[in-house]
Amino acid sequence: MKKNLILLTTLFASISGTLVAQTAKRSGTAAQERAINIDFNKTAGKFSTMFNECVGAGRANEGLRADWQQQLAYVRKECGFRYIRMHGLLTDDMAVYTEDSKGNPVYNYMYIDALVDFLQSIGMKPFVELGFMPSALASGSKTIFWWRGNVTPPKDYEKWGALVKDLTRHFTERYGASEVKTWYFEVWNEPNLDGFWAGTQDDYFKLYTYSAKAIKSVNSSYRVGGPGTAGAAWETEMIAYCQKNNVPIDFISTHAYGVKQGYLDEFGNSGTVLDKNPMSVSGDVLQSRKEIAGSAMPDLELHYTEWSASYTPADPIHDSYHEAAYVLQKLKQVGKAANSMSYWVFTDIFEEPGPRFTPFHGGFGMLTIQGINKPVFYAYQFMNRLGNIELANTDSTSWVCRDSTGNIQVLAWDFTNTHPGDSVHNQQYYIRDLPSKPKGKLKINIANVPAGTYALEVYKAGYRCNDAYSTYLSLGKPAQLSRQQVEQIKSQNDGTPVSKEIIKVKDGTPFSKELAIWENDVYFLNFIKVD
Repeated sequence: MKKNLILLTTLFASISGTLVAQTAKRSGTAAQERAINIDFNKTAGKFSTMFNECVGAGRANEGLRADWQQQLAYVRKECGFRYIRMHGLLTDDMAVYTEDSKGNPVYNYMYIDALVDFLQSIGMKPFVELGFMPSALASGSKTIFWWRGNVTPPKDYEKWGALVKDLTRHFTERYGASEVKTWYFEVWNEPNLDGFWAGTQDDYFKLYTYSAKAIKSVNSSYRVGGPGTAGAAWETEMIAYCQKNNVPIDFISTHAYGVKQGYLDEFGNSGTVLDKNPMSVSGDVLQSRKEIAGSAMPDLELHYTEWSASYTPADPIHDSYHEAAYVLQKLKQVGKAANSMSYWVFTDIFEEPGPRFTPFHGGFGMLTIQGINKPVFYAYQFMNRLGNIELANTDSTSWVCRDSTGNIQVLAWDFTNTHPGDSVHNQQYYIRDLPSKPKGKLKINIANVPAGTYALEVYKAGYRCNDAYSTYLSLGKPAQLSRQQVEQIKSQNDGTPVSKEIIKVKDGTPFSKELAIWENDVYFLNFIKVD
């Protein structure tokens, strides 16, 4: 059986290579060859897992839904996320705050407890975003989104501070100080945007001051930060304000997206264009780290608590196979500059514009509402399968790792920004069937692999391979999916290996593997030592 499997795998590789050669011959160009040269004995240190430190979700109340919880448990298991950040923890649908007839605060944490208890049950922690304003505490009626998050400053900052203190005290009593010390508290969301904060920068700094002092009054070791801005704004101002006024701060948080237009458009009506700048997003992160390093507080942690290719949950790039390679490209460019990069978000169960009516609508999620894996899910699953020891590697679009048992993992990709430019919006481009073009051969060479027998599994995500959206297109883009159609899409994009083989490595014999690679392909190779 093993012999037949090896023969089939060899035949598959031969056919793939022939197809690349034929395509190159037709186009009149020589097939490109990209080589990744690795020495098993040369390491680059511990592999950074900042990519799955945190993940985003829409709003806290959605976290009380059974399907949301099932999907989060799944991505936690497969992708390894440790923290989760979401809006709306203090919004009225969480029933946290009201006042009695005399204006005295009345606190209620039943819904918050149910949510956090669930997170704890699956081994996750909250990256607590303090917002939005309970209507009984709000100074105005301005809201955002279908679920009406109040974005006005508090009518009474003392009452706001008392709420934050009481909530922090409650967390301490319920989960213990040693646990809450591992959490993060972030004050508000994108206060530099009028849509999210009806006050001024000074008003935000005042809100932050009351919040930070309230949290630290419960336990000085608890971690608090901000400003959670859009577009890497207010970072130096935030640090300068806290330094000047002796206000505690443990981390800087901000957001970045890979399109050029604006920051807020829950319906996608204005149109977006994927930025052609090869350092979009990652350039912001590197600049943020540089600003912190040059500040009066150079050791602050840096958390990008939202990021993705696009800031609107109506952008088909999120559903496209291009997104998987895009995410890997940006995370590789960021390196260790950030303490976390929280992908926005894990599921299309996300109701900022209200409930959505079609299964693939360009939502932020790694999974559709029905729990179908999008290509970007596999990017995170593959990263989570990398070993804890990174091997020295000069290739800029791959990671090669090993673990303590001698298994080897290779994650390699091609990112090609095929977007035609400003003349076409993402909403018109990525909604199409977009066949990829060949990029030649990928050759992986690993020297000094310990002798033994290895099972090699090759996984892939790319055009029509773990590409659920293309399967959906082939079904005629139905507005609603039947149970059978959901199962069909899932079964055709279930992440199983595209090939398997058994390899025997002798002492001193380098290992080499050649693959055909196409635009925006993602390959994951898992070498499992069996004896």
